[in-house]
Amino acid sequence: MTRPTLLFLHGWGFDYTLWDALCERLPEFASVRWDRGYFGQPAAPSVAPPLIAVGHSLGALLLAQLLPADMPLIAINGFDRFTGPDGVPDRVLDHMRRRFAEVPGVVLNEFRNRCGAPHAHESLQAKRLADDLTLLATERAEPAQRRVLVLHGGADPILPPALRDIVSRGRRGQFRQREGICCRSRMPPGAPTTFGALRGGSGKLRSRIKL
Repeated sequence: MTRPTLLFLHGWGFDYTLWDALCERLPEFASVRWDRGYFGQPAAPSVAPPLIAVGHSLGALLLAQLLPADMPLIAINGFDRFTGPDGVPDRVLDHMRRRFAEVPGVVLNEFRNRCGAPHAHESLQAKRLADDLTLLATERAEPAQRRVLVLHGGADPILPPALRDIVSRGRRGQFRQREGICCRSRMPPGAPTTFGALRGGSGKLRSRIKL
């Protein structure tokens, strides 16, 4: 049987390098990493099936919208909507968007600091970041009969606990919660992140998502 390729897409405020450590820990899988272009040019190279999509935060939402419903999805700190009931209050994101229009670099690095990530590149693409903040406020993933593995950090500073719980309901997937923040960039050795849940190798990964 052909081993699936892992298709990665990062969340808001990050880039393709978010996946460096995880890809190093899954060398038996070929991988393709899409990039939203927050710090350079966007990239979405074509990739042939079989695939498993792996999205972080907004990246998981976008993958759920873009890819066929029969493609398995691993959602890390994922959601099918970001704002609304049980989600991040609209007023919080509206305030963030207004501040971003004035001081984009400050707002971006405040967000990354909350996520446990280092400061971003100086060459940020403010319009693309602003456009995707709007997506966070407006986009919703339609229900689909997709196989989903949902992974959340127990100390996730961004998503409210109620949203972390709700996002796993009504899907033919599984819910896994690990201690620690799981959206670190270039995680230090031994960091208590959800990415550790994927370290078990191809057998565990494939059995969890029931390929």
